[in-house]
Amino acid sequence: MPHVILTLGIRPDLIRASRIIHLLKENKEIQFTLCWSGQHYADNLKDVFIRDLELPPPDIELGATGNSDAEVVASVISRLSPVLQDVKPDVAVFLGDTNTVMGCIAAGQLNIPIVHIEGLMRSYDWRMPEEKYRTVIDHLSDVIYTYFDEYKLQGIREGINPRNVVVIQNLIVDVLNHYYFERQDEYAQYASKEFFSERGLERDRFYLMTCHRRESVESPQPLQSIMDLVAQSPWPVYFPASYRTQKRLQDFSIDLPPNVTMVDPIGYRELLALLGNSRGSLTDSGTVVEETAVLGVPSLQIRKATERPQVYDCGSSVKYDPARPEDYPAEQVFAKLDLLHGKTFDHGLGDGHASERLVADLVGRVVNGTVRGHLAENSHIDVSRSYREDGLPVP
Repeated sequence: MPHVILTLGIRPDLIRASRIIHLLKENKEIQFTLCWSGQHYADNLKDVFIRDLELPPPDIELGATGNSDAEVVASVISRLSPVLQDVKPDVAVFLGDTNTVMGCIAAGQLNIPIVHIEGLMRSYDWRMPEEKYRTVIDHLSDVIYTYFDEYKLQGIREGINPRNVVVIQNLIVDVLNHYYFERQDEYAQYASKEFFSERGLERDRFYLMTCHRRESVESPQPLQSIMDLVAQSPWPVYFPASYRTQKRLQDFSIDLPPNVTMVDPIGYRELLALLGNSRGSLTDSGTVVEETAVLGVPSLQIRKATERPQVYDCGSSVKYDPARPEDYPAEQVFAKLDLLHGKTFDHGLGDGHASERLVADLVGRVVNGTVRGHLAENSHIDVSRSYREDGLPVP
């Protein structure tokens, strides 16, 4: 039976892949193995999401950890390689743009076809390790599942063969349909008055904040700018903070503003209950800004650049660049955010069937033996030449 192995490593991976995992697990035409790299390993970073999303536990745990990105990537590659040699999958599937996707190098070394889910996103912010990772795996992949035609065009401009790219729409719409919109009665009961009072909050009278990206927290200036901004919020801020962010606040001796309540990371059910009843989200997360657009909640995007511009296109997100705080006065930022409160957004992210499209295409390719990608027909062309302002190559 054809064998598919999916390797994930962080909690957003579990969220986006949740419907895919269920569909692959239930499929009778393939053998499916779920592998967990170990990049996230604490209960509130991994196991609570498995429980909340009703997922099966991973079949294989790599336990790949390290004190730096280099150590984690090296550990993922070295630990995944013998697993792939033992399992002998017909295809190795990865999702996203984290240290874990660099496991694609192990698959490539063994000549195992590589599939990348959520491919061809580009922020064009080369400071981000994620930008480098997604570029590497896209150019190693035999099949790329991407969300939109504009993402596909970005890949074609880099010399990627369009025959290897499948547009499926955004997976997050599927996830929210299944785990939130179809369970409104359950959430109405869960997000009770007591739920908010236990957290010192009032429904619709707080912002939910997340902040974890390296460019946000690995040096004092942007992190201080972010704290200076949220200190001027007209509403209380509830901040489930990653452990790295908590440590950096301590390392840099940055005080938490008095209007901010910081707690440890939370599960997905609690996150959705808070998001759906907040005035908005203050975040540097790619996933959260898409979730808020679908939920009809505005977001303040704390990023210089984003690989998910649709949230700006639909008007659900307001920008704040922590590297240039003087260009984004807090009073104006929060005034813009408040104007979006109560609106619904024509997000255009998808119809809720992206996971089904992906699984149908992937299983068909694996069963028919057509996973191996095509070499780019224009691979002899120098794609490093300059581009015009409209993004098209100079003739």
